[in-house]
Amino acid sequence: MRNVILDCDPGHDDAVSIIIAASKKSDLNILGITTVAGNVEVEKNTQNALKVSELLKLEVPVVQGAERPLVKQSEIAPEIHGDTGMDGPELPEPTMRVKEGHAVDFIIDQVKRSKEKVTLVPTGPLTNIAMALIKALEIKENIDEIVLMGGGTFGNWTPAAEFNIYVDAEAAKVVFESGIPIAMFGLDVTHQVIATPDIVERVGKIDNEIAQFVKELLIFFGQAYKDHFGFNGGPIHDACTTMYLMKPELFEMQHLNVSIEIKGEFSYGMTAVDKLNVTGLQANTHFAWSVDQDEFWNVFEAVLESYGEV
Repeated sequence: MRNVILDCDPGHDDAVSIIIAASKKSDLNILGITTVAGNVEVEKNTQNALKVSELLKLEVPVVQGAERPLVKQSEIAPEIHGDTGMDGPELPEPTMRVKEGHAVDFIIDQVKRSKEKVTLVPTGPLTNIAMALIKALEIKENIDEIVLMGGGTFGNWTPAAEFNIYVDAEAAKVVFESGIPIAMFGLDVTHQVIATPDIVERVGKIDNEIAQFVKELLIFFGQAYKDHFGFNGGPIHDACTTMYLMKPELFEMQHLNVSIEIKGEFSYGMTAVDKLNVTGLQANTHFAWSVDQDEFWNVFEAVLESYGEV
């Protein structure tokens, strides 16, 4: 059993990541879900986290976090995720309530009190994680790993930068320079797990409420990616993090240095991935280059089927 905090901005693919983590196929102990401004405003992301938790009957604290990045103004992506941040499927308003307090304090408290080391799983901008490390750097001693979705050797929000890193590159710099072990799932690998129409059809054949919810998520997300990028489906980026925690053997990883660019006019938010060790800088990241796509979708299907098991 691995203690995790899911720090997210749901988000179609964040929702899928939560579903994987909470499934019967997972051995993750979810200490809580924290939210951050990212795909849309933090209040909407929090509502989505509550809705997904209630759908899953997942009784863990949901705690709202940073309303904006450390330095610059917020930037959101309603053109990809819709006005609610999770457009497509219709879920009722949640009866669950957000836990009082701030996500940063929740993260610090949970890491300090946990008898076992905690893994942080951020799938949005890294603002909450950076703020926790700035406020209480001593927690790093009880953090096992930070398993994040962000970055890559190319961008999707600018030519150089992926959205999560671009939104708060200063926070990303704090995290990547923290000395805490990092597993990074950037666009290089997440664009290998595209939910094509064939995948959506497979998901749609699974006869339970959660699978049907995921099907609706994938349909909306896939159309958004087709309209904006010409993709044949939506990459379920964030799902790579929790899939890795469940099945690390699916991914080809390389230990190398990743530096965060915060000064360039055209390169702000870039993750400079030193694949060939040309900088001589110390390796700080386990970088995911590839995934066994067939097995990924087989496991994903088994995860969704598990929600129909008594």
